[in-house]
Amino acid sequence: MRFQTPLVPGTLIRRYKRFLADVTLADGQEVTAHCANPGSMMGLADPGMRIWLEPNDDPKKKLKFGWRLVEHGNGHFTGVDTAVPNRMLKTALEAREVPGLQVFESLRAEVPYGEKSRIDFLLSCDGAPDIYVEVKSVTLSRQQGLAEFPDSVTARGTKHLMELGNMVAQGHRAVMLYLVQRTDCDRMTLAQDIDPTYAQAWQTATAAGVETLALDCHITPEGVQLGKSIQILAPSEL
Repeated sequence: MRFQTPLVPGTLIRRYKRFLADVTLADGQEVTAHCANPGSMMGLADPGMRIWLEPNDDPKKKLKFGWRLVEHGNGHFTGVDTAVPNRMLKTALEAREVPGLQVFESLRAEVPYGEKSRIDFLLSCDGAPDIYVEVKSVTLSRQQGLAEFPDSVTARGTKHLMELGNMVAQGHRAVMLYLVQRTDCDRMTLAQDIDPTYAQAWQTATAAGVETLALDCHITPEGVQLGKSIQILAPSEL
């Protein structure tokens, strides 16, 4: 997935009200950018960080920049836009590029199910169980090479795991897909200290038959591409 508009670098002044960020551009101009990330962004929103913004000239948008990447140095990036995973994965699913999810006849997004929930992707094929695919964006890393989810307490995420387990009990397949939007991580785990309830729900869901899959990304200021599968470690394996 290529960014629609070439990104421009800047220096983060501050992130505030979750969805806003003040940034100094290379020419010294200060702008306010939209931050499409409701999480804590732990380790990704420190003042002085080098970040990348996507300009836009859409008259319907109040803010003319969107925050897309954090640059860590040594060629590594983190994607902070939580809308990117679903857009990229829809394309990858349609191209049959996601491991274990290549065989289906129809793909629908945001399908209602469970208790007032919506599944990110529902894959269907005549004569086979439906496949419910929930997607989470992973951006936290506190240990070299290890990505973690979540970066803040997520009651919604816990509910999604329970809903997926219910789908398995009804005879369907269910997949919890973690997209690691970092280029400096080759493993992933659950941040049990941040949200022990979510970590327990993950263990319960996997024991019930919910499949888990973690994929990394190739990220540059030009775009984001789906990478390879990486290992998911239970907190007890660390």
